[in-house]
Amino acid sequence: MTDRLMLLDTASLYFRAFYGVPDTIRRADGTPVNAVRGLLDMIARLTTDYGATHLIACWDDDWRPQWRVDLIPSYKSHRVAEIVAGAADLEVVPGALEAQIPMIRRVLGLAGIAVVGAAEHEADDVIGTYASHAELPVDVVTGDRDLFQVVEDARQVRVIYTARGMRNLEVLTDAVVVGKYRVLPVQYADYATLRGDSSDGLPGVAGIGEKTAASLLGEYGTLDGLLAAAADAGSGMSASVRSKLAAAADYLTVAPAVVKIVRDLDLPTLEAAGAQLHPVLGSSRADLERLATEWNLGGSVRRLLEALDLRR
Repeated sequence: MTDRLMLLDTASLYFRAFYGVPDTIRRADGTPVNAVRGLLDMIARLTTDYGATHLIACWDDDWRPQWRVDLIPSYKSHRVAEIVAGAADLEVVPGALEAQIPMIRRVLGLAGIAVVGAAEHEADDVIGTYASHAELPVDVVTGDRDLFQVVEDARQVRVIYTARGMRNLEVLTDAVVVGKYRVLPVQYADYATLRGDSSDGLPGVAGIGEKTAASLLGEYGTLDGLLAAAADAGSGMSASVRSKLAAAADYLTVAPAVVKIVRDLDLPTLEAAGAQLHPVLGSSRADLERLATEWNLGGSVRRLLEALDLRR
């Protein structure tokens, strides 16, 4: 089997599992386990179907880093449940899902699946760093369009996009991104900056939507090139576009740092993180099998164990 690294946008997947698997699936004490079961089934299927030999469950150690909020205060503000002084703000998470997150961490640990986060950074930044420096092909699994910026055919980095569900996975390469948005992956962060993204609280440039953003980047290449042309009276840029960019000048000064994924975090190597997949043996396997019964995880643990057994 050719080595291949899979990077999970873990929160994206367990949220999808929570809403996609009935919450009537519960432990004997009444605690829902639908997100746990759904995530384990996803991992079993994804690692098998896409031939992953290495896997990292990338974690949001800080889902809304203060340095991003300082630049754009509206960043993810609609998802804040409680502002916490001196610590990460609390995200709006259904109680039935929040109760399952410790279970998810425990099961991943027993299965030997590496979990990596970084202080003051999101899982996207962890993914961006590993994807940018890995010496083997990479599949990024996410339902978040922001990660399209890491797609890079030359380095064999793809995104497995889950937005349409696990039965309709879409594999994004350079050509697919261009076909969907008319920009290259390397332009995607600039495109998202111009277009904005209400799901992240990014206003974008008023009057510039997806088609105009793509057209402008097709003509000027980058946001920097676009802004340089706007500042050049002889560039031939229309007065309308020039006016829209001028009105958004403050936003455009800070937005790129918020939208662009960090790619230079100091993270453990794949070896140090324990990213290589392997069968679960001994006491860890016995504990997982016991939890499968105690926590009503049913066939999900069995399917995960079977998938990992293929890595002998």
